[in-house]
Amino acid sequence: MITELAAMLQSRFGITFRNQDLLAEAFTQASYVNEHQDQKLKFYERVEFLGDAVLELIVSEYLYKRYKDMPQGKLTRLRAAMVCEDSFASFARECDFPQYIRLGKGEQKARAWERDSLLCDIFESFVGALYLDQGRAPVQKFVEMVIFPKLDEGRFDGVFDYKTTLQEFLQQDGDVEIDYQLVEQDGPANERSYEISVAANGKKIGSGWGHSKKEAEQSAARQAYSQLQQQND
Repeated sequence: MITELAAMLQSRFGITFRNQDLLAEAFTQASYVNEHQDQKLKFYERVEFLGDAVLELIVSEYLYKRYKDMPQGKLTRLRAAMVCEDSFASFARECDFPQYIRLGKGEQKARAWERDSLLCDIFESFVGALYLDQGRAPVQKFVEMVIFPKLDEGRFDGVFDYKTTLQEFLQQDGDVEIDYQLVEQDGPANERSYEISVAANGKKIGSGWGHSKKEAEQSAARQAYSQLQQQND
């Protein structure tokens, strides 16, 4: 199982562990260790502890640098949405981690690999093991492949109001007229989607799609804010 995991990590993420025991530890639950005491195995909890801290630091630094004008409260809420059980469990599934977790027979029967709590732990323990094995740079690369694109896809848009964020950014030095306009609507009534554009003082700065006008406005504001941030880099 660990051999197959190592092959998957290499092919999908370009990651090759120097210490295979560390990788095995990250994917081993206590129930499996208890059933194989003669092998003197370790389970994931210690490397999970480290991985949790490493992930919080890397995500915090990324958000701090990306959103230069975002206040601390909003940064904290966004980080909390990214660094949480639901998100980590989702990332673990997207990385196909569940099938490689070593579980005791009872936990296998209980389908423990489906539990968000366990998948969150495994994602954190993998990151902790990778950090111990190779340092920060490979972890940073992995996170940039797995986590940060979800921000651009809008997965965490519900955490805060992008329209308010955009307004605060544009009006730092005075009043700016911000206008949202419906560009297009498509699809039948029960599956309709909308395109909204946003302009500042008459100049278009972004656009976005959504299944409601409100969602499309948030999408347009997110795109505009992201582009303005990049221009200021």
